[in-house]
Order: sequence, then C-alpha cells, then structure tokens
Amino acid sequence: MYLKKLNFGTYFIKCVFSIHLIHQLSCINFFTLYHFLMVEITDRWALYPPGRVPLGVTVHVNEDDGDVTIDTPSSLQWWLDFYPLLADEDKPIECTQLPGETIFVPSGWWHCVLNLEPTVAVTQNFVNSKNFEYVCLDMAPGYRHKGVCRAGLLPLDDSSLEDLKMNMDYDKDDLSYADLTRKEKRIRVQEPIADPRYTTTANGVSKSYDLWKQGFSYDIEFLAMYLDKERNHYSSPWSSSNSIGPREMREWLSKLWVGRPELRELVWKGACIALQADKWLDCLEEICAFHNFPSPTADEKLPFGTGSNPVYLLADCAIKILVEGGLEAAMYALGTELEFYSVLSKVNSPLKNHVPEVLASGIIYLDNGALKIVPWDGKGVPIVIGNCNLILENWKEDDFVFGVWGKKHFECRQAGMPMNEPINSAGCTSIWPFIITRRCKGKIFAQLRDMLSWEEMLNLTSFLGEQLRNLHLLPYPSSKNSSFSDIKLKVKLPFADGYMEDIPTPEIPEEWKVFIRTLCRRKMNVTNRLENWGGTIPRTLIEKVDDYIPDDLTKLLNTFQAENGTNKSCKPCSWIHSDIMDDNVHMEPYRISTCSGGPASDPCLADNDCAVGNDHGNADKSWCPSHILDFSNLSSGDRIYDVIPIYLDIFRGDSSLFKQFLESYRLPFLTRNQEEVIDGGDRFERLSYHAMCYCILHEENILGSIFSIWKELGMAKSWEEVELTVWGELNNYKCVS
Repeated sequence: MYLKKLNFGTYFIKCVFSIHLIHQLSCINFFTLYHFLMVEITDRWALYPPGRVPLGVTVHVNEDDGDVTIDTPSSLQWWLDFYPLLADEDKPIECTQLPGETIFVPSGWWHCVLNLEPTVAVTQNFVNSKNFEYVCLDMAPGYRHKGVCRAGLLPLDDSSLEDLKMNMDYDKDDLSYADLTRKEKRIRVQEPIADPRYTTTANGVSKSYDLWKQGFSYDIEFLAMYLDKERNHYSSPWSSSNSIGPREMREWLSKLWVGRPELRELVWKGACIALQADKWLDCLEEICAFHNFPSPTADEKLPFGTGSNPVYLLADCAIKILVEGGLEAAMYALGTELEFYSVLSKVNSPLKNHVPEVLASGIIYLDNGALKIVPWDGKGVPIVIGNCNLILENWKEDDFVFGVWGKKHFECRQAGMPMNEPINSAGCTSIWPFIITRRCKGKIFAQLRDMLSWEEMLNLTSFLGEQLRNLHLLPYPSSKNSSFSDIKLKVKLPFADGYMEDIPTPEIPEEWKVFIRTLCRRKMNVTNRLENWGGTIPRTLIEKVDDYIPDDLTKLLNTFQAENGTNKSCKPCSWIHSDIMDDNVHMEPYRISTCSGGPASDPCLADNDCAVGNDHGNADKSWCPSHILDFSNLSSGDRIYDVIPIYLDIFRGDSSLFKQFLESYRLPFLTRNQEEVIDGGDRFERLSYHAMCYCILHEENILGSIFSIWKELGMAKSWEEVELTVWGELNNYKCVS
C-alpha cells in the first residue's frame, strides 16, 4: 500500500448504488489491484482474465498519446443482450457477492457488476509489489502496449502475430491463467446469432478467444515487448487518461526510491519501464567517465525530483541530460542557457552569486551502438548536430546559433503546430545535450515548503524579488545583430497551399516582433487549447475568451511614437527565466545557535546532512534561499511573464507574499506613465489585464492552477472577474513609471 504511506491521499471510496444501476464493463484502472467490500445486499459479478475482451466491448488506444477509451454497453444491457449469445467457452467467471463478502479483482481483469438490489459498498484501488511494474507499464509512453494489456493480441497486425508465433513458445492447451478452470471447447454460436446485428460481434469474441489461446500471457516481460522503444517519457505526449501527470509520476518514483530503500530493486524495474531509467543511467556513466568524475553510486542512479529532464545529483555536481521536447528543443534550451551564462560572466551582477557554476557541457550521442561525447560551449554547430538539418545554412554565422533569438523563432514555429505534435528530426532521436553544474548544498524549496516559518517565507520572498530584479536588469543580445530577424516564418494550417500567410506585425521594435507573432499564433486556436485542457476551466469562460483577448496583441506593448517618428514600447524587453517554481529555488540550512568565532546573530552554515536527504536536527536550523536553478527555459519578453509562476506556484496565490515580493522587486513593468500611453484604452492600462492575457495564451496550463487555487472562480461569469481576483494586486504596484 505504497500510496497511503507516501501521503498520496485517501483512496477508500464508499459507494451507494441503486438497483440495476448503469455500471459498465471495465478493466482495472491503470492495472492497480481492486477490493470491493459489500456492506449491504447483493451484486452479480462477471469477470474475464487479462486479454479476454468481453463481447460488446471495443477498446480504443490513441496512437499519439496512448489515451485509452473503452466503448461498452451498460451492465444491465450486457447481461440481457450479450450474455445469452456467449458459447460456453466464451462465458465469464461468475459469482454473486453477498453482504459482508469482499471481491478481489486482480490487475488487468475485465469485470461487470449488476446490482440485484440497492447496494452499499466500499471500494479500494491500490498498488503493491505484485502489480507495481504493471502500473509503471501503463504509465509508459506509446499505445501498442496499452492495447495489448487490455485486449490481448487483438490489436496486433498480421506481421506482429507472425513474429509472435516465431519467437514465443507456448502450450496450445494452456489458457495462460492458472485460475481459469473452464475446459477448452470448439467455438460455437447459440441460436440468437441469427440476428444480423450480432454477427460481427460474435465472430469477434471467437477471434478474441482464439488469439487469447495463441500465446497471450499476462506477464510483465511479455507485455513489455510491446513498448515503443523510440518513445521516451520526457519528450512523448502524456496520456490524458493516466491517473496522475508526468511530474507526479516522477515524484512518486523518486519518493519511493528515497523513502523505501528496501524496495529499490522493484522501484528500479518500474523506473526502467516507465522512464527508461536504464538508458539514462548508461548516459550518466559515460558522461562521468568522459569528465573523470567518480561513477554514480547505487543511491545516485535514479533521476532526481520532478523535473522534465533526467537530473542526477552526484557528490559535488549535478548533471542534467536535456530530453524534453525532442532534440531541437533541447539544443535551443542548452544553447540559450549557455549564452545566458556567457552574458552573466561579462557583467558585474549580484546574480552571479546565486546561480550554479557551470563545470562542463556537451552532447552525448549513440554511434553504431556506442555512446560518444563531444564538448560544446554553445557556440557554433557541432558536426553531429549539423547532420540533423536543424538549422538553415545562413543561420550559422551567429556566434550562439542556438541562443535566445533562435529559440524565440523556434517557439514561434511551435506555437503554430497542433498540440502534442512531435518535433523530433528523423534519425536524430539518439542525441542528447547535457550540462554539468556545481551542486548546491541544501534542499529545494519544494522539499521545505511545509516546514518553513513565516519569517523564512518572507526572507525567501524578498530574495526572489531581488534576484528577479537582477535577472531583468541583465543586458540581452540584440536582435539587430542576429540573422534571425530576416527569417520569415509560416504556420502550417489546413489551407489550399498548406500554409497561412505570415502574421503581419505593425511597426514595433524589432525585439518584440517574434514575441507578438508567437502570441498571435497561440490566439488562433485558443478556444481549442482551453477545451483540450478542460478540467476546472468553466465552459462559459471558454466561450467568451475570444472577446476578452484583444484582436491587436501589440496593444499589450503600450507602444508610443518617439520624437524621431519611430514606434517604441513602454515595456522593457528582458531575459525571462520562465520557470521559477518550487523545484527551481534552492535553500541552505543555517543553525540558529551561536557559532564559534562569530556573534550570536550571525547564522553559520549547518552540516550538509540535508544535502543527502537527512532531516534530523532540523528543529534548530533556519533555511535561507541561496540559488535560482535551471535556466534551460530562458527566453526574452515581458517581465510580467516571470511573475506568473512565482505567484501561482511558490506563493500559491498568497497576496501578502506577493506584496512583499513586489516591494523587493522595485522595477517597472511599464517605463512611461500610463496616461502617456497611446492607443490603449482602460483595460490596457491595467497590469492585471496584461497578466491575465499571458495566462490564457501561455504554452502551459496556467489556468488549471488558477482555478485550483481560487475554487470559487469556477462560478465566475467573466474573465474580468477572474483577472481582478487573481491579479488585482498588480494594479496597486507603484513602480510603474
């Protein structure tokens, strides 16, 4: 019962059912185990072992993200219309559950429940050592293994079935499940099959039975054969039908790895299935050997934390392998980060003391089955990358080809693509950039959130305001010196010529053009994006979103005409971290007690026990913010963009902390008085309106966070109501001119 011990919430569900309630045939969710305790009255059960799809059921698995949907009749309809058609060998295991009895449904079993009388019951889904690997398998990217787990060999094409027959040994008389006692008989159809409506379905159940006998085995090694080895957890679309998100999946495995060392062998097997942890460990060991670092210990071989790339914490360094989004996205992520560090090294900024030191960076790739490494400092184009055709020839003149301006154009192209469309270049799926930084001692804020005092939170808040100020004051590379400014982008849309004309931008400063183009492209399908996110976003607001977002997004820049006749923006264009969240803020422990050689008021750095997860002695420690981590999501644009994750993720909507943060930030979001802004209008003078528009047009589901924090906004009638509730404090910010 790992979920309970790791505080994943209550998972016992009490159910009250009426007689003949419309249940549906189903397979155990995510291959957990299932208990059903009958409190009152009786139920009728029908069960099929894994791979035996019941008559009348159709399993759909989305080839893009592995999303599983099941079309099935109600339980009453199934018993009345389909059960009479079953031959003896196709009938389920049946039983009647009486009050006080418990039904245990094993992982992967189909089951159908008919309430014979009004029913009260308690249900429980859980994970233990017997089905842990199956749960991890169902969370792995791809679709074929999900179809095989639920429908046996039915999803396989003829060539796959022939491969199975050639490579699998099985007993033709073995039904592949020890508890199944029905005798094998010739498939026959009962008299009602004369009804033409059931011809296809009945033949389908016989085919299912034959295929099930041919070699289907509900064994983890057998099922894992159908994983798509070309897909990986970090860069493949995540199935919306999964019970938890990818971040929660990584957190679950990480917590088990640290908190249950006696289960590490089992956790490692599950991580290899779900995350391909063995592949990333091979890369880690090669990187360590190349740079003469000690080999990772047994404690260090699983990626750390919840981040969207494999990150390993070794004794003195942190190694991140960039995988998220595919090779092109990873190259721009590392290239921009290295360009940022290059800029930072040339200026006298306090931020230097609060970002990790870069020790090395490069590219690891698979060449004829062997891993190889080439160092890369972000400048130029390595040969192995040049062969992937990721960039145009005339782009190579730039020093940082994969720097911030190249990344801005890449983000703009992405904004015009359908959601979940893969971006990998063909033949370049075994190349990964990496970066090595000096390890920070202490813990990330996500691990400390619940134990910090109010004073420590205020200290953290001031620190974030100061460091964000330092970041936004850094000079950024000029777009005028970049050949990217001459690139004309097109968006692939279903028009006659396959393209839509480039989105026109008025005479606005060069550094803002790609920013505005990107927002325009996100606005084109904003309704569909909100519908796809679904969840807590009220339908009434989705219908009004096009009226709320301005038709001319350049008005968000508050442009004005300078004395020389050129248009200027009232907003400074700054470096944007984009991802200052609870797992990217690092804190160091300090002892409250006096230290030898210093006054009692001066805290001294505590022991580094916490660096390896030891929590003993925390009662006499104070935690102090020290570093901002992970600059791989760097971009450039409106400073308000960086406020969004800080307020929603770190402060969780706490207005007191937000006020303290703004007092420490002390930089304007607008560089001219609001009354001087031309061609704006009342709503464009509200900083809250700017922030709300960015939340709606954001590439991440920011709205999901907003409606989960302010649950009362689920009844909101207008976007203005949401805007002022969430971002109204920005309108009181005095440093605007």
